[in-house]
Amino acid sequence: MNKFNLGTLKMFLVAGVVMLGAPDAFSEEVVCFESRKGASEVTKKDISEGWPNVKCSPKTGAVLWWGDPFDGTQPMGEMPIEADYLKGEAVVKPRTGKLALYAICGVACHNGTFPVKNDDRNPRTLIMHQDVVPDAMNLQHGRGGIWCLDCHHSDKRNKLVDNFGNEISFDQSQKLCGKCHGPVYRDWRDGIHGKRIGEWASDGKKRWFVCTECHNPHDVQQGERNRGFAQLHPEPAPILPKGIYNKDHEQHHGSGANKEDAVESGDH
Repeated sequence: MNKFNLGTLKMFLVAGVVMLGAPDAFSEEVVCFESRKGASEVTKKDISEGWPNVKCSPKTGAVLWWGDPFDGTQPMGEMPIEADYLKGEAVVKPRTGKLALYAICGVACHNGTFPVKNDDRNPRTLIMHQDVVPDAMNLQHGRGGIWCLDCHHSDKRNKLVDNFGNEISFDQSQKLCGKCHGPVYRDWRDGIHGKRIGEWASDGKKRWFVCTECHNPHDVQQGERNRGFAQLHPEPAPILPKGIYNKDHEQHHGSGANKEDAVESGDH
């Protein structure tokens, strides 16, 4: 009886050591987004011991800071027009790996044979993909001036298309958006529109966020809001330093005399 008890105790101790030694097996995966929820999501992981790749906001689920801004990126690719991205090293995060049907949509369903090839760009009701575009006759992009085949390749649906029929990768969506949004595309190339993280130096390495990481291409107007971005929930206000009970010290005073009065009254 004593032998059985000792054996049982030993088994539980070993199991306990295994469980303690492998906490990740029972920990919940943390996913947060970098620019737009559902389009620029990143899974939190440790780059090295105690150093995560990102810190996620517990309130909004957005990335607060990056431990490695270049994690999972690749070179931007050929961009022949001279612009700010030619200085230093420009990288992007590929999106094709996040598209669930990317690998088969241009082979199994849209291969030029099945369904029957149809290059008609006039809007029509879609039987499939209503989870992406609920009403193809009322596409919330272009105010009724464009339709699916103005952006997606008619034969290879896992590719986008430019004005000349050339294929564009989903990882280089800026080349597609520039077809219509010339001034914004120019500003993006010059580094004054969009999001960039990385080295501050003008010739440093930077990660460039492409258009679809921030904008929803199928609903850029955000429906009835008619705005380019969905509303974001703000982070809570920072905690005031110890001993400060209000924000009066942040008030701006117009003249020097008022500033002196404020100092004398302790309002500084």
